[in-house]
Amino acid sequence: MKSIRLAAVMAAAMLAGTAQAADTFVLKFGHFLPATSHHQRLIFEPWCEKLKSESAGRLSCQLYPSMQLGGTPAKLADMVRNGVADIVWTAPSYSPGKFPRIEAMEQPFMLPYGARKSNPMVWKFYEDYARDEFADYKVLAMHSDGGMGIHTARKPVKVLADLKDMKLRASNRSSAKLIEALGATPVSMPPAQMTESISKGVIDGVLFTWNAMRDVKVNEVTHFHTEPSANQPALSSTVLTMLMNKNTFNRLPDDLKAIIERNSGPALNEFIGEVWDGEMDAAFKQTPASEIVQMSDADYQAMQTAAAQVADNWVKEVDGKGLDGEALLKGARAISQIQ
Repeated sequence: MKSIRLAAVMAAAMLAGTAQAADTFVLKFGHFLPATSHHQRLIFEPWCEKLKSESAGRLSCQLYPSMQLGGTPAKLADMVRNGVADIVWTAPSYSPGKFPRIEAMEQPFMLPYGARKSNPMVWKFYEDYARDEFADYKVLAMHSDGGMGIHTARKPVKVLADLKDMKLRASNRSSAKLIEALGATPVSMPPAQMTESISKGVIDGVLFTWNAMRDVKVNEVTHFHTEPSANQPALSSTVLTMLMNKNTFNRLPDDLKAIIERNSGPALNEFIGEVWDGEMDAAFKQTPASEIVQMSDADYQAMQTAAAQVADNWVKEVDGKGLDGEALLKGARAISQIQ
């Protein structure tokens, strides 16, 4: 009898251990920036730690920076949808053609500078116009890059004509079209290649956000940074997103789902915005005043006029895909005016 009772106790303990192990989840989290980037140190790691703390250790992340799960940044959305990763942070426009609606927010001069201002606008547009594009995912965050400026190595950009014959790195299709409309040549490449390409003269500069300048060391090889006057919209922006595999989320117990829910959406966007703008401000303040090129309102307006065709052409393009491009653009512009 004792042996039977002992076996029963051992079996119960094994079952309890199995249940406890099954109730512990490690989320594979992939992104394209280095582990030393502030995005990982100040956003992803603290967010993952919050999940772990609130779940008493039952929910945690394993981070895979620099595309350590394989593939390219353009494949991140597919990787999380197919279960190669449980969570990814990427730009929807890195996957051309997959998310055309959200590109409305990337049209030239659409969003203000600063993530705290623009993140709520991006989230509202996602909720009102682009949810269907992300039906295969659990969307955790949808935010902006804080707005891009022109950063060059050897020649300042003071007026529109200064861009003629320059080669500038573009982060997405809309910024490439903008660069082209302004008289320069767009060059596509991952962030990790920009610094070396500038130092070797392959490109003259980048259309890029202040936020990540120091992380990819672009600040070390660019010496002119073109800024509009205050309250002008950003030249261009990239929409960024944190996506979760839907099956992974659905498999979680309800209490762990609730933890993710309260730490995503507008709450996560707000947290990202605070960190993001802090890094933008720090990078700007660290730059010698002699390197800042202040554009006049008239010269900036000349750029806006030259780029007007970009959004118009985008409307025609998405109309050809069966979408109402005019309605999407009108919606984006209406939202971007919300203060």
